[in-house]
Amino acid sequence: MKYLFLKLLSFIYGMVAGLRNELFNLRLLSSQEFDLPVISIGNITVGGTGKTPHTEYIAELLKTNFRVAVLSRGYKRKTRGFYLVETTSRVRQVGDEPLQMKLKFNELTVAVDGNRVRGIKRLIAMAVKPGVILLDDAFQHQYVTPGINILLTDYSRLITKDSLLPYGRLRESASNKSRATIIIVTKCPAEIKPIDERIITKELEIRPYQNLYFSRINYGSLLPVFPDDVPAQSVELEEGFGVLLVTGIANPSPLKEHIKLGTHDIQEMNFPDHHQFNTKDIDRIAAKFNTITRKRKIIITTEKDMVRFRDSGNVPETIRQNLYFIPVKISFLNNAGKEFDRKILSYVRENKSNFNLYSKSNRI
Repeated sequence: MKYLFLKLLSFIYGMVAGLRNELFNLRLLSSQEFDLPVISIGNITVGGTGKTPHTEYIAELLKTNFRVAVLSRGYKRKTRGFYLVETTSRVRQVGDEPLQMKLKFNELTVAVDGNRVRGIKRLIAMAVKPGVILLDDAFQHQYVTPGINILLTDYSRLITKDSLLPYGRLRESASNKSRATIIIVTKCPAEIKPIDERIITKELEIRPYQNLYFSRINYGSLLPVFPDDVPAQSVELEEGFGVLLVTGIANPSPLKEHIKLGTHDIQEMNFPDHHQFNTKDIDRIAAKFNTITRKRKIIITTEKDMVRFRDSGNVPETIRQNLYFIPVKISFLNNAGKEFDRKILSYVRENKSNFNLYSKSNRI
């Protein structure tokens, strides 16, 4: 009975989402283009495809030669409208992922605005204009027409094998992958057999105008969340190490598997995605950590959770001295990274020239 009820709700949800997309197709809802390079990175799945590390990859690729701005909606922030992110911003003002990117790349302009058209106009109107804008989590935000539209899908749960909300995790039908110019299958194993690539390519029905890439998550070394309070700045896990894994992300399983490469003595505390840790949560974490009897023990969290821990302002010294996070980056399989980089750089160079000409003509 519950199965049928969820399927019915998914059908109704799909009708509403489909109607919205059709309004854009019929141009009853308008989508705006801009005369500067705009790259969208997003998905149609609820959480867990790796949008932030892929956005950071592109930002790092471009930032040496271009003025890069990242525009996000700032999920779960308590403010409204356009907001510039500073390294001193709070999570409740801008959201955890925009703040994470600003802390990692201070030279970037990072802003949040639920209205992406307004946000782009505000960025363009700044005294120092960006040369390229990255739209974080904007695949469904069709009010802007990006020059490159990147769609992410998880290797372990391809969008074509998923269902619409609430029965599944899709926010719109998988058929709308046709809007993507680039599709990236994320969180892949280190190696994929050619036959598996062909199967996925066929499953996703890649069109002639689309490019398909495969990426994986690379975990960095453990780093202290509060470096000023930690005597040992680097920690190497090994068997016999007790770990309390604390996460507030959609899918902590890959991180847990990575930690198992060092130690299997792992206890977990999982919170909802984007969870803001309060005093009660911190007390629970401290109590759980105290139950670990290993002589050597630490608390490990994610990079996104690290931002929220630092922002909470109520972490006792015993936790601060033992709290570490693991930074992540992405890399492309089968040496496809160079091809992906060339495609992104070529698009930005060509369209940056158009933007410069447009800006000059406006000043004449």
